[in-house]
Amino acid sequence: MRYFDDFQPGEVSELGPYVISREDIIAFAKQFDPQPFHLSDEGGRESIFGGIIASGWHTASICHKLIVEGLLGKAASLGSPGLDELRWLKPVRPGDALTVRTEVVSTTPSRSKADRGAIKFRFEVRNQHGDVVMTELANALFARRPAT
Repeated sequence: MRYFDDFQPGEVSELGPYVISREDIIAFAKQFDPQPFHLSDEGGRESIFGGIIASGWHTASICHKLIVEGLLGKAASLGSPGLDELRWLKPVRPGDALTVRTEVVSTTPSRSKADRGAIKFRFEVRNQHGDVVMTELANALFARRPAT
């Protein structure tokens, strides 16, 4: 189990990959972002993207899945008060293999609650070509290591 005290600014890790399928893109879009360029090849071809692409929210969800599996699921996570920034930089297409680069930007012990601290992370989602397709600046709360 990793606690707040185990994270250091500048720490970097790589998570993934997650290969996104055309079927995944369409299923997510039908439920959460039913724009034509997410729903079909034809809708994608008729758009500025020239083909079907994943919703940015789908990309963010995949990012979060990889973070939970590779980082938060093994840590004393207390949730998140939110994001400072989220940017979609390039389209994600069927067959893309997405990885997440995580960087600890800062660690701040809580002044009012000694049992926790806040960590600011920078996440970069990249495709199999190394292109950054999404960035996120996120805040997370973690429990401090219990005294023994």
